[in-house]
Amino acid sequence: MTFKTLAMDSKLLKALMEDLDSFINGKEFYRRIGKAWKRGYLLYGPPGTGKSSLIAAMANHLKFDIYDLDLTDVQSNSELRFLLLSTPSRSIIVLEDINCNAKLQNRESKNDPQNQGDNKESSISWMACGLAVVMNVRIIIITSNHREHLDPALLRPGSMDLHICMSYCNISVFKKLAFNYLGLFHHDLFEQIEELIEEVDVTPAEVAWELMKNATDAEASLQGLVNFLREKRTEPDKAKTIN
Repeated sequence: MTFKTLAMDSKLLKALMEDLDSFINGKEFYRRIGKAWKRGYLLYGPPGTGKSSLIAAMANHLKFDIYDLDLTDVQSNSELRFLLLSTPSRSIIVLEDINCNAKLQNRESKNDPQNQGDNKESSISWMACGLAVVMNVRIIIITSNHREHLDPALLRPGSMDLHICMSYCNISVFKKLAFNYLGLFHHDLFEQIEELIEEVDVTPAEVAWELMKNATDAEASLQGLVNFLREKRTEPDKAKTIN
């Protein structure tokens, strides 16, 4: 996945690319201000909106390696710090779907009488502290379906410097998908599809799936998407009827 093929809002993508380029060329700036040469990104939004694809494109753009960190395998704050410090320079450390992780107690504190008061500390809270140890030329990415559920300590500058909302499909994203899957810049059905996309909440993943069903027949593919969007538009009415 590259930024060239990534189906993402064009203005948002441009801003992100500028931020990444500023970061990667900022060695002297970070040295001058005495801070670790690192950057944190929070990608949030519904499932299927392209968070994983964006991470792959970022890594490709920077020529960085990706390291996925599963919090459910981390037993303590010290273990988290060790894992973070073990990642090499020019790496992207990814913590995905952290809103789905139950609040885990610091397992070290359970066995330490001096730390009994810390038993209620969640894995998310001490993760915020752990991010502070990340060293030079690294990017930390956290993905979440619900930003409002995250510990405020994770959201402040220095932990997550840039928050990127990965939302439902819009016209810009649809046109990119249509070109990627069908090689089309325009079609008679585009206007109808664009009107429907503005009326319903549909993810880029859903649109891509519909386009792939008849990728060798652009007319059939787009008509299938129209039918899908129309059906999706009526879903709230169906729910009301059932209730």
